[in-house]
Amino acid sequence: MTTTLRKLSVLTSFIVLCLTSGLLHAQQTETPPTSAETEEIVKQVIEELRDSGLLQEAVQEGIQEFILKQQAAQAQARERQEEMLNERAKDVRPVTMERDHVYGNPEAVVSLIEYSDFECPYCKRFHPTVKELLDQYDGKVNWVYRHFPLGFHNPGAQKQAEASECAAELGGNDAFWAYTDAIYERTRSGGEGFPLAQLAPLAAELGMDEGAFKECLDSDRHEDRVNEDMQEGIRIGISGTPGNVLLHNETGDALMRSGAQPLGNLTEAVEQLLNGADSG
Repeated sequence: MTTTLRKLSVLTSFIVLCLTSGLLHAQQTETPPTSAETEEIVKQVIEELRDSGLLQEAVQEGIQEFILKQQAAQAQARERQEEMLNERAKDVRPVTMERDHVYGNPEAVVSLIEYSDFECPYCKRFHPTVKELLDQYDGKVNWVYRHFPLGFHNPGAQKQAEASECAAELGGNDAFWAYTDAIYERTRSGGEGFPLAQLAPLAAELGMDEGAFKECLDSDRHEDRVNEDMQEGIRIGISGTPGNVLLHNETGDALMRSGAQPLGNLTEAVEQLLNGADSG
């Protein structure tokens, strides 16, 4: 029996005793008590309990126990949810240099695969954090960018994603990342954070042929590529951006870490993957 239940049991016994004593006294001295007299006895008992502080203490402890039980249940639910997401994350498409945009060492043991939206303010905030992570691990971690343009950020997010693919088409992996960095530096986010009319001029500013870039963008030929990335993300449980999967490229172990995670959380996930491989 918990402390609160014991206290409530004592209080119940106390109430019964007080009521019984009061009623017996009334019966011995006078005629049986009226309803008004009984009500007065009950009021006196309640006042005594209130003045003693026992009732308030028991109630407060009961509330605290309820809160703790709720918190424990919520923690267990979060743990089960995380386990489920991590299991689904193992189905993420393996990283390949032929298909993916990879920043950092292509032979890194761990990849942070980000499903991202150029108009997402959290992705903008997260962008420099991933670079810090790569600097910290000196070649053990690389960064893979995949598209996940959210519908309420379109047409901006979708066209910017296609524009980054045009940059890759014209200038390769380095051009893709230069263009991606520039978009995140300049967008105000929210769906209309970077003017679509400036997508081609930005490419020219970065050394690409503006005419060829505009032809690529106007053709919509990278629309399917962007949509493929998004469908892949949905399949493994990505529902918002940035949606991040940390993948051990040798063991296939994976951890889902959604949102603009702070550097410490990313470091913890990387260490978990690296140490898991060492212990195996």
